[in-house]
Amino acid sequence: MSDNTSAPAAPTSLTLLGLGAMGTALARTWLAAGHSLTVWNRSPGRSAELAAHGARVAGTAAEAVAASPLVVTCLLDDASVRQALADADLTGKDLVDLTTSTPAESRTRAAWAAEHGARFLDGGIMAVPPMVGAPDAGGYILYSGPRALFDEHREVLAVPAATRYVGAEFGLAALYDVALLSAMTAMFAGARHAFALVEGAGIDEKEFGGLVADWLTAMAPATAGFGAAPSAEDATSPAVVEAGDAALLRTAREQGVDPALLIASAGSVTGI
Repeated sequence: MSDNTSAPAAPTSLTLLGLGAMGTALARTWLAAGHSLTVWNRSPGRSAELAAHGARVAGTAAEAVAASPLVVTCLLDDASVRQALADADLTGKDLVDLTTSTPAESRTRAAWAAEHGARFLDGGIMAVPPMVGAPDAGGYILYSGPRALFDEHREVLAVPAATRYVGAEFGLAALYDVALLSAMTAMFAGARHAFALVEGAGIDEKEFGGLVADWLTAMAPATAGFGAAPSAEDATSPAVVEAGDAALLRTAREQGVDPALLIASAGSVTGI
């Protein structure tokens, strides 16, 4: 995997399909960097600001695709990409799909693009819109597909956020993306569970929220070791883990909080 940032890219002509919050954030960065940008969105009314900053607004997705050799999609889902590109001529185009999808959907989209005469890169955006165009915010975009194609467009792709190339297999960016989002989702679910436990206990929720954030931040580095077997020094006694998990479950039940999240996380615990 590589983590790439680039010097300012030479002006490039590109098309962006999709002007939701993320698509709009991407568009702003490319326009601010001096690139020639054509945009299209299914719902009208989201392009006026971008047009005022120099974007060309296409009436149809097919028209937008025809305007540039590099086409980026940032739409709701894979079905939206299929519908948007249904009438477009992709011959000779380079298609970069930043829509959240599954690995299988990404591989299918790559094959479909090839059948329609286009080269394909899949992408996964590891950022929220305010992080786009903010180099110190920590956001980045994962890419998979032909390395030569990624290298060809790396500078312009690095304008909105740092780039991380994860491999030639088309489904890898989606796999990384969904795996990382799954970890985030579980973390948020755990935080909601924590707040549910203390609800009604007279605890200052703002102060407690700070404790939750600080604790998760302190523990986050330990997650990097989940992919390897623990060393003898790091391994925790199974009996200790089992007792701790059981206490979490008993507390959830005492507080009237659904323990399903803990059960899924802890697996088989004595007394469940």
